[in-house]
Amino acid sequence: MAMVVALFSVPDDDPLVEAAGLEELAKLGVTHVALFRDASGAGLVLEGWAFDARDAQRAVRAVAGTREGVRTLQPLVQMTVSSAAAYGGKGKE
Repeated sequence: MAMVVALFSVPDDDPLVEAAGLEELAKLGVTHVALFRDASGAGLVLEGWAFDARDAQRAVRAVAGTREGVRTLQPLVQMTVSSAAAYGGKGKE
């Protein structure tokens, strides 16, 4: 599954995920979107099994528009952490 994180500044307006943007994301294979923000910036996480990270800039523009200074991050490591051992599952000694 491809995952991309984009960071961008937002002045006073909130970035919006509008219908046209969602349609564009769906065409690009994005199936999960998460949007975060604080007082000065926003973060966007895009994921999808059919999403190609080479389309990251196009996907980010569907939400963030043509803002200046957009930083796009791609994952180095992605893993699942299991708590089974901590709660008596296999592997506990």
